[in-house]
Amino acid sequence: MVAFVLTTITTFAQEKNKKMSFEVDGKCEMCKMRIEKAALSCKGVKYAQWDIPSHQLSLIVDERKTNPMKIKTALVAVGHDTKELKATDEAYDSVHPCCKYREDNSDDSEQHGDKH
Repeated sequence: MVAFVLTTITTFAQEKNKKMSFEVDGKCEMCKMRIEKAALSCKGVKYAQWDIPSHQLSLIVDERKTNPMKIKTALVAVGHDTKELKATDEAYDSVHPCCKYREDNSDDSEQHGDKH
């Protein structure tokens, strides 16, 4: 009986359409596409939009299927740092040269947005 109650409480605590956002490093339209694609590749992510100037990734997720750390793991795998996780040098080196945010943290989406 106790196990049933605990399971029920845990299930109700997890939302089907939970809104969340967090910072993800990047700088251009190519980064935006890569970040959103990586987030959406996680089971349970229903919506992902990354804002270039603020670096905020806004999400709607099914908490029963994923959590923020799973999403952040997918993001660092494609070369984008978060506050908690950093991409490996190998993953970071795989991003396009104009997307190298570690050396130059500027937002150059206007300069490169139409070329990608």
